Amino acid sequence: MINYDYTLGFGDKLLAFIRYVFKNHAEFRHSCLGLYAKFSPIWGGFVCKNEKREINFSDGSLPVNLCSPMVLAAGANKNGKGINNYANLGLGGITVGTATRNFRIGNTRRPRVGLDEFNRLIYNSMGLNNDGIEKISARVEKQIGKARKHNFAVGISVAETPGIAEEKRLQDLLETFSIAHKTADYLEVNVSCPNTGEDRLDLDTAFMAQVFSSIEDIRKTSPCRKAVYAKLSPDLTDKQLLSLLDLLSQSGVNGVILGNTYPSEKLSYSLPVLNDKGTSGGISGRPIYENAFKKTSLAKKHFPNLSVVACGGIDHGLKVRDLLNEGADFVQIYSVFAFRWMAGQKIMKELLCPSNL
Repeated sequence: MINYDYTLGFGDKLLAFIRYVFKNHAEFRHSCLGLYAKFSPIWGGFVCKNEKREINFSDGSLPVNLCSPMVLAAGANKNGKGINNYANLGLGGITVGTATRNFRIGNTRRPRVGLDEFNRLIYNSMGLNNDGIEKISARVEKQIGKARKHNFAVGISVAETPGIAEEKRLQDLLETFSIAHKTADYLEVNVSCPNTGEDRLDLDTAFMAQVFSSIEDIRKTSPCRKAVYAKLSPDLTDKQLLSLLDLLSQSGVNGVILGNTYPSEKLSYSLPVLNDKGTSGGISGRPIYENAFKKTSLAKKHFPNLSVVACGGIDHGLKVRDLLNEGADFVQIYSVFAFRWMAGQKIMKELLCPSNL
């Protein structure tokens, strides 16, 4: 496993200057990715070609068609606006959300996101702020036809509403899932968000079994069957991960996203308090790549029939190559866009033309 690095060019230094100018406005900078995607072709952005990478599933779920092996991770486009613009970034698809049953303002404490320049990581505790699944799903439905014509897959990430009463948790998540299932190309069930101050679902195996058994019942009665991925936390021990993968494979889940943001409470250094519960949320970016690689390799070794999506610290084309060689069907990226100019295009060039490096 090699944590490949890239040489900083003029564009990267320009991006560093922009980060410095807006260092106290991290959420504004975060929201600018959509505009960057829209106007990317103006400054030489790669417009995704009509190529096709088809991910098939043995249970009859509809295949996921991608025009590149890179998908934008959930959290970048929370509300499903301007979806097709993201193909300009060299991406093969996008995961919208994470969506909850109703509108959420997220954590009210500010700031709730920041950057570590030296380690090239983002720490955040946004708290699943989103417009609610009904509005998000309606937006996706209006745009997904165009996306499918270009093999640009659109998934929706869903989660239970944080803080909901215990007896309503399952119903809340299933309602959100059902609405998303009618629209998206694939579903991502976020059971590992560290940013709300609530207990994660992937640490409650009994509830996990109930959730995915109920989700399977919904899929069996739906007119068409969409692929379902569970998004797991990167801090799981190998034993915990393998136990969960066994549970998920028996529940009919098609695959797993490995993984989510890394819980800051598990880090050896402290970060500022970012959320209303007095904790710091989690981190994403370059330092968690090694963990993502090891977890991907472990999952495919023991569960070769599960679709595995690698996520965490992927900022170089040769990392994508190595993860695909380990058995990942595709990868998810996001944090790299904060640190690398024209990141998607450069990663694709490194992947397709490694001899030029």
